[in-house]
Amino acid sequence: MEEWFDKGLHVQEYHVTVGDVLYILILFTIIRLIIFGLRSVVKRAGDKRGMDEGIRFTLVKLLSYFLYTMGIVMSLDQIGVNINALIVGSAALLVGLGLGIQQLFNDVISGFVILFEGVVRVGDVIEFDGMIARVVRIDIRTSKVVNRKGVYLIVPNSKITSNSVINWTHHDLHSRFDIQVGVAYGSDTAKVKRLLIDVAKEHPLVVSDRQPEVVFMDFADSSLNMELRFWATRPWQMDQIKSDIRFRIDEVFREHNIKIPFPQREMYVWDQSK
Repeated sequence: MEEWFDKGLHVQEYHVTVGDVLYILILFTIIRLIIFGLRSVVKRAGDKRGMDEGIRFTLVKLLSYFLYTMGIVMSLDQIGVNINALIVGSAALLVGLGLGIQQLFNDVISGFVILFEGVVRVGDVIEFDGMIARVVRIDIRTSKVVNRKGVYLIVPNSKITSNSVINWTHHDLHSRFDIQVGVAYGSDTAKVKRLLIDVAKEHPLVVSDRQPEVVFMDFADSSLNMELRFWATRPWQMDQIKSDIRFRIDEVFREHNIKIPFPQREMYVWDQSK
């Protein structure tokens, strides 16, 4: 039986036996079981302590990478590969590869930055390149996001770390929204302010612990420009929330005879024949 385990394949000075292969298979099977158990432990601990879903994902992901790295090192050691010599001998090769695949390395480094810093986590609603999306998964090279049309996109991590990204849910479940509206000159601005605040408070997704506010933005050509500012709990539904409030503003303004003007232009025509 022992002789059967010692049978294997010779590759230069290395001898890979059947026992080595079984050792590696068992090692990675154990690692997968440990990772599966870690997910369950982290989930239970997170539910008990109210841990954010993104933090749980990042923790399990980093532990998984660590365990797989240890598994690879132990596997190479099992077949007699000198890790130190391998690192020194491959340094020049890695430099050459780095020059050829800089973008790939950039994406990988960006993946570690995202996971360690935690500025973007699974479940966050982010806005970049004019698109709003929810983060579904973060891997070392790419992240998976889904936009509000239900389309899944694979985004290189460097695109998230190198561009300006708005994280609507970072450190706060409440996000501020703005709605601009113009009213006709001569309108009762104090009444307009009161009505806009009341409309915002009526919406079920507008938070009650933060007072909506109205800012008088400017005296425009045809209107008095106001901006309604309010906080809501679901940034993913911001378009629908704004739409609901705009419908209600139009209804309330009609009830109180407040006009929303449109640009007006006066045209003078001279009769040059006279």
